[in-house]
Amino acid sequence: MSDLYRVLILAVVQGIAEFLPISSSGHLVILGSMLGELGESATLEIILHAGTLGSILIVYWRKILDLLSRDRRVIVLLVIGTLPAVVVGLTIKEAFPWLIRSPLLAGAMLMVTGVLLIVLGRLPATDGRYERMGWLGALVVGCFQAVAILPGISRSGSTILGGRLMGLGKDDSVTFSFLLAIPAICGATTLAIKDLLDGSAATSALSGSILCIGAITAMAVGVFALKWLIRWSKEDRLHWFAYWCLPVGAIIVGMYWLY
Repeated sequence: MSDLYRVLILAVVQGIAEFLPISSSGHLVILGSMLGELGESATLEIILHAGTLGSILIVYWRKILDLLSRDRRVIVLLVIGTLPAVVVGLTIKEAFPWLIRSPLLAGAMLMVTGVLLIVLGRLPATDGRYERMGWLGALVVGCFQAVAILPGISRSGSTILGGRLMGLGKDDSVTFSFLLAIPAICGATTLAIKDLLDGSAATSALSGSILCIGAITAMAVGVFALKWLIRWSKEDRLHWFAYWCLPVGAIIVGMYWLY
C-alpha cells in the first residue's frame, strides 16, 4: 500500500473517531500496529491533530469568538478542565509510555467506552448551561477527559458523559466537550512537536503534499463527523455507538489473546 493511501486511511479514521465517541486514539493505535512505522510518525500525528483542530474551529468559530469577547469566564473553566489531562498525560508519558501504544489496552478500553455510552443513553434529560457551570463541575469533566488519555477511551464520549453528570444539557455538554478539546489537542500537538525536535519520536519521510492531503482530509471528515455527533446528541442516539465499540474491542482483545 502506498504512503498516500495509508495517510488517507489514518486521516479518515482520525477525522471520524476524534469526534464520534469511538476513540480516535484507540483506532489509531490499532491501525498503527498494522501500518508499521507510518502509524508511529510524530510528524503525521501533528498534521492529523492540526486537521481535526481545524474542524472544531470551523464548526464552533462563533462560540470561540464569544469566549474571547463576552464569555471570558468560560476560559477559566476550560483552563481548570484541562489541568487533570495535563497531570495524567505527563505522568503516563514519563512513567508508562507503553500504555498509549498498546493495541491490547486499546481493545479493552473500547469496551469500557461502550459501557460509558450505554450509561450516557440512560441519563435523564437536564438543561444546565456550560456558561453557568462552577469550577468543580469543570474539574470533574476534566477528570473524565484525563481518563480518555488511555487509548480506547473516547474523549468526546467521556467528557459529554461528565458534562451530563454535572447537569449540563445535551447541546451544552457537547459544546463544552469540544471547547475543552481545543487546549487538549493543542497540548498533544505541542508534546508531539517537542518529541520530534528532541529526537525521541519517529520522524516521517512523507512529502509535504501528502501531509497536506492528510491534514485537509482529517479536517473535512472531522467537520462531517462533528456535525453528525451534534445531531445525534440532540436525538439521544450517542449510545448507539456502543454497538461498535463493544464488538470491536472484544475482537481486538480476542485476537491478542489468541495470537
